[in-house]
Parts: sequence; C-alpha cells; structure tokens
Amino acid sequence: MLGDGEELALIDLREELTFSQDHPLWARNVPLSRLELRFAQLVPRLTTRIVLCDDNDGLVARAADVLARAGYTNLSYLDGGIAAWTKAGLVTFSGVHVPSKAFGEFIEHDSGTPSISADELNSMMRADTDMVVLDSRPFDEYSRVSIPTGINVPGAELVLRVHDIVPSPATTIVVNCAGRTRSIIGAQSLINAGVPNKVVALRNGTMGWHLAGLKTDSGKAARFPDVTNTGFAWAKSATENVARKFGVPRVDHATLAKWRADATRTLYVFDVRDPAEYEAGHLPGALSAPGGQLVQATDLYAGTLGGRIVLCDDKEARAVMTASWLKQMGWKDVFVLPEAGDEKGQPALKALGDIPADALIDVSTLMNTDDVTIVDLSTSPHYRRGHIPGAWFAIRGRLDRALPKIELRGTLVLTSEDGVLAGLAVEEARALVKTPVRTLKGGNAAWTAAGIPLSTDIKMADEPLDVWLKPYERPGDPKNAMNEYLSWEVNLLERIKQDGTTNFKTHALIPA
Repeated sequence: MLGDGEELALIDLREELTFSQDHPLWARNVPLSRLELRFAQLVPRLTTRIVLCDDNDGLVARAADVLARAGYTNLSYLDGGIAAWTKAGLVTFSGVHVPSKAFGEFIEHDSGTPSISADELNSMMRADTDMVVLDSRPFDEYSRVSIPTGINVPGAELVLRVHDIVPSPATTIVVNCAGRTRSIIGAQSLINAGVPNKVVALRNGTMGWHLAGLKTDSGKAARFPDVTNTGFAWAKSATENVARKFGVPRVDHATLAKWRADATRTLYVFDVRDPAEYEAGHLPGALSAPGGQLVQATDLYAGTLGGRIVLCDDKEARAVMTASWLKQMGWKDVFVLPEAGDEKGQPALKALGDIPADALIDVSTLMNTDDVTIVDLSTSPHYRRGHIPGAWFAIRGRLDRALPKIELRGTLVLTSEDGVLAGLAVEEARALVKTPVRTLKGGNAAWTAAGIPLSTDIKMADEPLDVWLKPYERPGDPKNAMNEYLSWEVNLLERIKQDGTTNFKTHALIPA
C-alpha cells in the first residue's frame, strides 16, 4: 500500500510517548484518547483507505467503532500490531515527526547545505563580523529561548522578508532553530531562492549553543519587519525562479471548487502565512499551517499520504517556498493559490461524536456539590500547569486502568481543556463505574473564566504517556538528552536508507 501510489492514511492509535518509541516511518500518531478531536482534520475524506495500528491491545477495535459510526467506510488494521511489523523484518523508527526530520538530514547531505558550529558563530559575534542571525521557529519558541542578536523570522517568511532585513549582500546570514531541521531547511531556502549573501545554518541550533556552554536569551521579541515594495519585488522574482525549478503550479478558484467537490481525492487547503495574518482574514475552509511548521511536522497537518495540497498566501512567496519543499519530500500534487480571504478567526473544531445531553454540569452547580470526584482528561502538561482543585489526571483512552486507582466519591465529573474531550468520554466512563457520571460544561476554560483559581497539586491516576517531551523539557540531565536527540537526528539518514520507502528529491534530482 505504501508503494502503490494510491492515497493511504496509516494511523497509529497509541499514546504519543509509546508511539515515539517504535513505529513505522509513515504512521500518523492519532491517539485513541483524542481520536474524535483530531481525525476529521487529518483524514477529511470518508472513503479514504485507512489502516489502523496498535500494540495488538484492542485500540484498533475501539477506534474502528468510532470511525465507522462517523461514516468512514474503508477501514483495515495491521494484523498483530507493531510487533508483527517488526517480526516481518520491517524497519521501525523512534521519535516524532520522523519523515520531516529525516528529510532535513537528506537535504543537508544532498544539497551540501553549509553550516557553522556554535563556537564559530560566537567567534564571529566577538569579532563584530557583518552578520545577522535569523531564527526560523515560531515566535513562542523563539521567545522562550534564543541565540543572542537573533531576529525571529519563521521558516516560510525567510525569503519574503530577507531583502528588507539584510539589504547588503556582504552580510553573512546565519539561520538557526532549536536543533537541526528548520536551520537546514531555512538556510537552503535562502540559497535556493538565490540570495546573494553567504548563508549558513547554525549546526544543532540553540541546543548546540547551549551544549557549547554559551548563554542563551529568553523573552526576546525582535520580529521581522513589514515587507516593503522593494523587498516584495525581490521575493516575487526569486520565488518565480523557485517555482520553475521545482515545478510548483498555481491553481485558480474554479479548479479549487472542482477539487472540493471531488469525492475520490483528499484535499488539504492550508494557509501558510503567519498565524496573525490567518486570523485577520483567510480563505473559507483553509486551515492555518505556517509554512515552516508544515515542512517541519507534515504529519501533524496532512494525515493522508498522496492527498492534494493547496497552499494559500496572498504574497505567494511563502506558499511557493513551502510547496517546493513538499514536492521534494515526495508530495506530488502541491499547488499555490496566491490569495488570502476574508473569513476571520479560527474555524470551529469538527469533532466526531456527540456529548450526551443529560451529562452536562455547569461550574456553579459543581461548586455547590460536595460529594464529587473530578477526573481531568487534559494533556499532562496542561494538567500540571493548573487544574480544578482535587482533580485527578487520567488519559481518556486508558480510563479502564485509571478509574480503579481512584476512590470514587459521589458523582464522577469529567473535565478537559475545553470540555469537549471529557464530554465524548462520558459513555465510556459510565460503562466502567456504577456512580453517576457528568461532564463539566466548558471544561477547565469555563472554570478559569469564572475567576476560580486552579491548583497545581498533582494527583496522577495514570502515567503521563500522552506526550513526548522535547530534550530540554525532560527531567534529569538536559545536556545528555540534547546530545542523544541530535545524534538521533543525524542517524536518521542511514535509517531511512534501510527502510527504503522514502521518495525524497533535491533540485539536482528533479527533471528540468
């Protein structure tokens, strides 16, 4: 199926931490715990060929029931689970967003993307070298930790903004991220666009800087400027060349409408601009997928391999650069729509399933009810940051393991970030316990909106298997975790060769 050229959604239903330890390369992680919240966006077409996989532990049957009731008709499962895949001699991978990470290593190797070490960059700074550091991550990551003097220019913005930020061709441009992928892709984006400057990636990003014993900044807010007419003209010319080199076509509204009506193919419409621009006005039905992040973690946005992708951008440059990378990654049908739109804000989440009408309890009623047990189904980081006082943490897909650990008093009240996931879990909980089960209307967000304080006292009824922690988030020795992670990234190139299912290309390998 992976090699037949037809659309396929390979869905791994295990929790993210479990998934990160061992999975097929092209699997998309959609934990059973959050299946109803994430699946419709990742796999929007009901007749998509879907293969579900688990640890041969029953998750497949539970997910298939949910998806069949939601109207999905082409469901299969991996017989014997991930263990059977391994037993058959097929390669598995650790980590998350592996295809994108491996692609970055491939690009560096095949394109010869130049890089410098943290020590080399530090020496350049001390020598007052004519240079600029462009941080290619989203603003929140940049604000948390950054390289001194760094300016935040997320990956897809680089070619559009670079002429205004770096007007002199004599200035050296250093592109950095947290680790490797976005540094490599960002630097090579500028090189592919024909920037006259010397461009290098900061090898191993902020992690490499930290490992070199150098001081990072936090709380910085230096962002890219508005693009000028001159800067836009340069970017337009540069990206027209990129579009020709990599075969990136435009699409019009009439064709897009035809594709939206085509029930035989999956269509993704992504707005690759800055999230603030998306919220101010976007094409109806388009989802926000900032271009740098779409390349960095494609599996979070496009669940169906082989689907059509349309990228929206009124200035076009960001969409063209993003499309050029997706094409090299092996996505054949990628198109640019050089427009934005006037739909504002964020679209409503399309969740599969319904919340029982008799299950809702509001904040004031909960506050005045003495005999309750509260179980929070939020992600473990969200729970740790603050939850309703006395609430237990549990993973929705593992309630059968968590609830027996809790001494239930009175009514069991489920909650989650906004209450949707908790509401969807009511019937499962009712099947597991004899006490009444309710769900908090609006979840933790409603509690906070009522002005009632949250608690950080921890009561864990399950292990926090729901998240894979970044190296700098893990307990213990962060330097060891960073070194392990960076080694893992570098070693992916050999690992994908063993797997043999990638179809990565560089410009040198794409026919003229």
